[in-house]
Amino acid sequence: MFRSYESVKEMAKPSAKTPWGNRFAFLHVPIPQLTDAISSNPLEFVSKTQQVMNDKKSSLAVFLTGQLLEFLKKFRGPEAAARYIHTTLKNSTVGISNLIGPTEKMVLANHPVKGLYFTVAGAPQSLCITIVSYMGKLRVAVGAEKGFVDAHKLKSCIENAFQMIHTAACGIAPQQARA
Repeated sequence: MFRSYESVKEMAKPSAKTPWGNRFAFLHVPIPQLTDAISSNPLEFVSKTQQVMNDKKSSLAVFLTGQLLEFLKKFRGPEAAARYIHTTLKNSTVGISNLIGPTEKMVLANHPVKGLYFTVAGAPQSLCITIVSYMGKLRVAVGAEKGFVDAHKLKSCIENAFQMIHTAACGIAPQQARA
């Protein structure tokens, strides 16, 4: 759970509250189905999906998976933990990864960074979605296996979903939103 920012020096200590380095956790979540009842109220769909995610995040499975990975890394080495992660990813179709980014503006070589994205290279899934926040703005990157997804149709579906949610959240009648 995100608590606060700490310096790298503090995170590098063995007893740090927020240790330095990559941390992996897996949430195996089935992709929810959009029914006619929910499509008439997109906020209900978002609310139900959020509830499922909150239940999964607070389940014992996340903790046990993290402990298993730590155990593998400690006793069998980082390669064994990496093999376990790769096998788990290989047996899933879609991967979604997120990263909490900086809240303040970054500069690289005296050039301000306007936006920040990341993606996972070499992942065995057919579809990877990565999400990062930078200065309070959310950035989403989508990568897909060649020929797996029609890019224009995916973009259209995502835009349509965001528009449906925005319209419902603002309380705008669907006819007004399309005009």
